[in-house]
Amino acid sequence: MSKKKTTAEEEGQAIDLTPMLDVVFIMLIFFIVTATFIKEPGVDVLKPEATQSELKTTSILVAVNNNDEIWIAKEKVEDRQVRNTLERLRAENPKGWLVIQPDKEASIEKVALIADAARRVGIEKVSVATEKS
Repeated sequence: MSKKKTTAEEEGQAIDLTPMLDVVFIMLIFFIVTATFIKEPGVDVLKPEATQSELKTTSILVAVNNNDEIWIAKEKVEDRQVRNTLERLRAENPKGWLVIQPDKEASIEKVALIADAARRVGIEKVSVATEKS
C-alpha cells in the first residue's frame, strides 16, 4: 500500500512547464522583432589603425577597398552615383548616420568624396571606422 501512495504523491508534485514555455516563446518573438540588424557594405577591408576607436550602431556603411572602389549595401557604386545612393538610403532612414570603412591602402580622396556627398544630402553624423592600435 505504501508503494501506491508514493506514486500518487510523485504524480501530484510534477511541475507544469507550459506557462514557462509560453513566456520564453513570447520573449523570443520580442527580441527578434526589436533586434536591429547591421548592414554590411559588401566588401572586406583592412581598416587603418587609430589610437581611439568607437563603433556604435549605424544605418549606412560605406566601404572603400584597396583598389579605391566604393561599396554601399553590397553593391559597387561609381563615384558619380555616391550622392544619389546616399540620398536614397537617407530617405529610408532620416535619423541614420554614416560610417566610412576605408582600407589601409585606400586614397583619402575617396573618403573625402563620400564625406562630402553625405554632408550634401544632409547626413550630419559621419565617422571613419578604424582599428584600435
